[in-house]
Amino acid sequence: MSPLSAASRRAHHDNETSLALYDETARATSAAVLRRYSSSFGVGARLLPRPMRSHIEAVYGLVRIADEIVDTYRGDDARRVLDDLEAETHAAVERGFSANVIVHSFATTARAVGIGAEQVTPFFASMRMDLTVHEHTPESFRAYVFGSAEVVGEMCLAVFANTDTGPRALDPTARDGARRLGAAYQKINFLRDLPQDAGELKRVYFPGVTRESLTDEVLARLVADARADVVAARACLPHLSRGPLVAVRTTIDVYSRLLSRIAATPARRLVTRRTRVPDALKVAYAVRSLATPTPWLAR
Repeated sequence: MSPLSAASRRAHHDNETSLALYDETARATSAAVLRRYSSSFGVGARLLPRPMRSHIEAVYGLVRIADEIVDTYRGDDARRVLDDLEAETHAAVERGFSANVIVHSFATTARAVGIGAEQVTPFFASMRMDLTVHEHTPESFRAYVFGSAEVVGEMCLAVFANTDTGPRALDPTARDGARRLGAAYQKINFLRDLPQDAGELKRVYFPGVTRESLTDEVLARLVADARADVVAARACLPHLSRGPLVAVRTTIDVYSRLLSRIAATPARRLVTRRTRVPDALKVAYAVRSLATPTPWLAR
């Protein structure tokens, strides 16, 4: 072997080592974002096998920083910042690298499990709506929920289905269930966050429903709609393997409990105080999910 070829091999090895370190650093950053920002989603994610958990953390990280642009930053150039983030995300998924570690983490996951423009584009379209749409119509509400939640559910399903196999087409029934679950979580979040959304952010997500017009009867209708999505999603659990099933079942239990607490809260109080599920109860749901038999997996 010539000295030149030996040096070339060492350089190639060093490059691979450096890239692996960068990948690991990017994944760790995404994991830190999930730990700091979400206890409900996080308690389920911790039950996933390590490779799936890392991919879910990557998805959450991108979703979170986009959300921070429209909810926390809100500067005059927020639209440009968001557009730049979308452009960088598409480019990173194509080339497999980004100087933004959160985007790099997401792109690595997207390439591994088959997340593409058909999910990323509508997600960012919904994020842009938060900058311009302050009161939703039924049509804009459906579009917003699809992009901000249903396609995120589809991204998570791609992680659950394709982590071990690589990119492949998703089962249509499982995909519908993932979209319904994403929609359910988003609607429950809207109800939970009514004080902040209507007050600080000046947004009305549910068409025609303001803090002033929300009655117990209207609240019951909104709760029933979200609950129907949860029921439809729960029916699709048999399409998941045990690893993701336990995690998803836990988050369903947590969000179902949150929805029950919301349903039991008078409308006049819901618009002034955020409803939550205690962390200890979230852990209890995780333990229960781990102990719950899944007979269809044994067949």
